[in-house]
Amino acid sequence: MSILQEIFLWSQKSLAPWQQDAVSRLYVNRTMADADLEDLYALAKAEHGIVDPSGRQSKPLAAGQFVAAPLKNRLVQLTAIKDFVNVNALAEGMRLPISPNGLTVIYGENGAGKSGYSRVLKQACRARDQRELILPDARKEPGKVGPAQAVFEATVDGQPIELHWVNGKESPEQLSEIAIFDSLCARAYIDNQGDFAYVPYGLDILGGLVAVCSAIKDKATTEKRLNTPNIAIFSTLAQTSTAVGRALKAIPGATKAPEVEALATLSVLEADRLITLNKVLAEADPKQKAQVLQLRAQRLTDLSVQITAAVDSVSDAKILELKRLVETSSTARRAAELAAGVFKETPGLLPGTGGDEWKALLDAARAFATQSHAGHQYPHLPDDSPCPLCQNPLGQEGVDRLASFDAFIAQAAERAWKDARKAAMDALRAFEVAKPNIQIDAALKQELNDASPEAAVNCSEIQCVLLDRHAQALAACVSKYEWSRIQPMPVEPCRVLLELTTRLESDAKALEAAMDEKAKAAMVVEQAELDARTRLIDFKIAVLDAIAKHEHSSKLQACIESISPAGISRKATELSKTTATQEVADALNAELRSLNVHELQVVMKPVSPGGKTQFKLALQLPGGSPPAAVLSEGEQRAIAIAAFLAEMQLGKGLGGVVFDDPVSSLDHRRRWEVAARLAAEAKKRQVIVFTHDIYFLCILQQKAEEADAELSTQCIRRTGAGFGVQTDRIPFDKLKTKARIGALRQLHVSVERAYKAGEEDDYKRLTRDAYYHLRLAWERAVEEVLFQSVIQRFNEGVSTQNLRYVVVEDDDYAEIDAGMTKSSKFEHDAAAPAQLPTPHPDELKGDIERLETWRAAVEARKQIIEAQRK
Repeated sequence: MSILQEIFLWSQKSLAPWQQDAVSRLYVNRTMADADLEDLYALAKAEHGIVDPSGRQSKPLAAGQFVAAPLKNRLVQLTAIKDFVNVNALAEGMRLPISPNGLTVIYGENGAGKSGYSRVLKQACRARDQRELILPDARKEPGKVGPAQAVFEATVDGQPIELHWVNGKESPEQLSEIAIFDSLCARAYIDNQGDFAYVPYGLDILGGLVAVCSAIKDKATTEKRLNTPNIAIFSTLAQTSTAVGRALKAIPGATKAPEVEALATLSVLEADRLITLNKVLAEADPKQKAQVLQLRAQRLTDLSVQITAAVDSVSDAKILELKRLVETSSTARRAAELAAGVFKETPGLLPGTGGDEWKALLDAARAFATQSHAGHQYPHLPDDSPCPLCQNPLGQEGVDRLASFDAFIAQAAERAWKDARKAAMDALRAFEVAKPNIQIDAALKQELNDASPEAAVNCSEIQCVLLDRHAQALAACVSKYEWSRIQPMPVEPCRVLLELTTRLESDAKALEAAMDEKAKAAMVVEQAELDARTRLIDFKIAVLDAIAKHEHSSKLQACIESISPAGISRKATELSKTTATQEVADALNAELRSLNVHELQVVMKPVSPGGKTQFKLALQLPGGSPPAAVLSEGEQRAIAIAAFLAEMQLGKGLGGVVFDDPVSSLDHRRRWEVAARLAAEAKKRQVIVFTHDIYFLCILQQKAEEADAELSTQCIRRTGAGFGVQTDRIPFDKLKTKARIGALRQLHVSVERAYKAGEEDDYKRLTRDAYYHLRLAWERAVEEVLFQSVIQRFNEGVSTQNLRYVVVEDDDYAEIDAGMTKSSKFEHDAAAPAQLPTPHPDELKGDIERLETWRAAVEARKQIIEAQRK
């Protein structure tokens, strides 16, 4: 089981959730930013009841984030990566082949798309360094692209398999057996003592976790100190022998915020009661005062009765009833007038007949007839009797006329109007008499002001409003005011008067009770309790703040006490016992020697954390200088590679390794050592190298050849289809002679195609380009074929052993001179009169094959010369 796997399982069982989150962050970033510490601090407090306003949740390290436990003797080898979707700007549907054995070098210039492959490998193979995000192609419409995806072709114990990877989901565990060397996988770093210490992959997490715990503990301690509550402000109140005093003394402890809220809240009755108690207990003659209050209460009661009666006299019900009677009388009158109109149309009647005066005259005649015509029923009088009105003989015509007049008066409309008018007049007279006048003399008004200014104002206002309603209703009865405009009924002050009366009666009773010493003592206690609660209102915010700070500090203390790095240190010590060993030191030193870093030596150095002697592996420089002061960036990079390879050897795993620009920051000389070491490693396992350094590519080719390691070279470039497009063709100037001849043959095909198509400009351009590259091929042939790579440009060494193959004959000179001379003619700018004709494609083909014929002849001659020189 690897260290990371042990830490993962141990963290699930032994660490708090926030510490598991810290493990996850340390795995990804190795160091903690201030924002990370703030997040972790909030999570740690939340676990002890301190609510996080941001609602952050712990995110422990997931098994899918790191390398899975390798299966014993299982061999996982990559053979290709394909079907890229939404990976930066990599061309979709493209396939990058990888040799399952030996060394695969993938070359791409800057901006060719190499970083896209690197990021996918880091994510899929669960490398720690995943800071570089995989983004979709910027040319695609935002929000309409899915997650990055790719398919890995692999073999597991020789059996082909396709492994699908989707960014954001757990990657296939088989891919985790492929190790990635990147900036965060370095096992060596400069520690706090200035040593360049070695820490196995993952063990640095525990050291970082101890530091995080210390930082979180310091934050909690500081916050607790800043949250010390101030109780001095209410200390005097806490000394009282009241419920408030007892509650304040119990802080911190039993007293909680709801209890303080309840004590610091007084009802209106309680507030009034305190006022009463203050007055009563301050009164010199309680008996006399009680009598005064009782008389005042009686006057207020009488006033309340008056107001109730006045309000009732002009109530909405009374006014509505008056309105109904008046409107009914008016309606009946209009009906009677309509009937009278018909009557008035009778021929021979005097003007005004049927009017009110005429009706009054007729009523008087009826009354007079009871005396002047006794014994007869009006209007049925004898025709020879005198008329009760004019006292002339009636005659039959006069009798008939009186009968018709009486019949008109007796009609239903006339009777209804008469009855309605009477009812309306009766109600109007009653409403006029019931004038809502409230009697408030100066003394009573002063008493009201003294007891309640609000009540005094309300009583004065209601008097005006009631009188206005009375006048407006009377005006409406005679159509001088609209009923709808009558002022609305005001709020009666009777409730306030009742409260005043109740308070006065209560005060009077309290004054009477104050004459009893026992009752007075109880009142003193009650006054103290209410007074303490009133004072608590002023201190409530401070008290609640003190309770909150005590509770907060208590939770912080629990948080502080829960943070103990002892268990983490024990686990680190336990794991260190298997890593800080002489075997590890020997492996590291062997790797440093293989990289030609002989001046550095890994030693076992004693350290004593907490008084316990342990050992760590540290780099030692000649002269005892601290590594941090003298090691260059390139040397530190070489040490990192050595530490990585040492762990690979000690792990005894079979998985391949991927190096992303391993020689970045390395000097010219050390690149050769790294290339040689990677070529040697390729003899044991699959090695994949991404590089943009064409010189390093050449070194890798040479070292792979020297180590007899399989070598596969791929080139990626940018095309119209996108970035990262794979091709087997590497740059011409990095090809060997034989490969260059093959490239020239392909170029000849293009020349011949342009010639046959009649594309003269393309034909000439391609022909000149072909001869330019043919010249380069002759130059490389001199170095590689004729002199058998004894001396190579930019190579630090001279391969003297290869001299056993070398011989230069006259024919060699002649062929090389002829080939170079002809090729050079098309490289330079000739004078206009000396323009050379463009060679026919067949001529170009012959010149290319001439180089191949010479090369093959020299290679065949090599074996004969070697045999002769043995």
